[in-house]
Amino acid sequence: MERALARSRDRFSDTRHTSRRIRLMIVDDSTVARAVLSRMVESDPAFEITAVAGTAEDAIEALGECRVDVVVLDLEMPGAGGLRSIPRIIAAAAGAKIMIVSSLAEDGAEQTVAALGLGAADTMPKPGTGRFNGKFSEILLGKLKALGYASDQRPLPVAQKGDPSAALRAMPSDPIEVLAIGASTGGIHALGVLFSTLPQRIGIPILVTQHLPIPFMSVFARQLGVVARRDAVVAEDGMVLLPDRILIAPGDAHLTLEPGHGGPVVRLTHSRCSSGCMPSVDPMLASVGAVYRSGALGVVLTGMGRDGVEGAERLVACGGSVLAQDEDSCAVWGMPRAVLEAGLASAVLPPEKIARRIASRIEEPAACK
Repeated sequence: MERALARSRDRFSDTRHTSRRIRLMIVDDSTVARAVLSRMVESDPAFEITAVAGTAEDAIEALGECRVDVVVLDLEMPGAGGLRSIPRIIAAAAGAKIMIVSSLAEDGAEQTVAALGLGAADTMPKPGTGRFNGKFSEILLGKLKALGYASDQRPLPVAQKGDPSAALRAMPSDPIEVLAIGASTGGIHALGVLFSTLPQRIGIPILVTQHLPIPFMSVFARQLGVVARRDAVVAEDGMVLLPDRILIAPGDAHLTLEPGHGGPVVRLTHSRCSSGCMPSVDPMLASVGAVYRSGALGVVLTGMGRDGVEGAERLVACGGSVLAQDEDSCAVWGMPRAVLEAGLASAVLPPEKIARRIASRIEEPAACK
């Protein structure tokens, strides 16, 4: 079994920059893959390779001796393998993010969604032999930069560490009638934590927009339903809303609502959004606010970019409210941060506390137990 190699460069920071380089660990049983990925990453001065390992067990051992920001992990490896080892790697990694780079990320959607549910922040399919250059390199480096520093090592300007409560809006006291949740990178894990804390019966419909490719949606819906202990289905045009059923935006359309004779119904739309996302959180939040007014509650979880800000603004203008995930629990504090900085959030909390806040606004006291 190959021992993990911790490199001496982990002992110092790059003093030429105000922020040190992002430290990576590459875990892959293929010597060729480790070498190619290492060369690719080291071509960008934003990164340094702190350690490499050929098995998950070696990676966990090495993490006891060095600190990293991102662990690049293959799922197909000898021993315990990458998937089953994710919780142990997260526990040993002291706030580092897990980036899955594996052929299973494309061919094994079930395992990939499971990896995200176990806490991996993002995934990317490993290309075939001889195809590690070009677009793959560009996308990988972009994803790694978005993940950035480990949550407990991230250097932040003092101005960003102020009390966020100064920018918070008052929370309406009205009971909520609908829950709409948007998420991107790291969202599957955050959703799992939120729904595992949320009471099984809250008596209102739930909408979810999670940025995922189309082939993953049915697997995601099935796994979310298990974690959430309630029905979870990919939304179809014309569906009616049912209490405690989760409707999930398909990968190729926005999930929106419009009034119907018997109550609100689903409308799947394909209009272009300023965020460039498909599906986008913006139209979901905007339509929920327009239909439910003060009874609408939006939640914006971890993800890069600003998707959700425009929708949150319209939801709040209609009398509804928005909760945002806090920085420490996010894989990428982009979408929630944008909502907070726009002055649209009524609270900034980790997913389990968001669930408790939701339960506290349900009309039936039993829902809070």
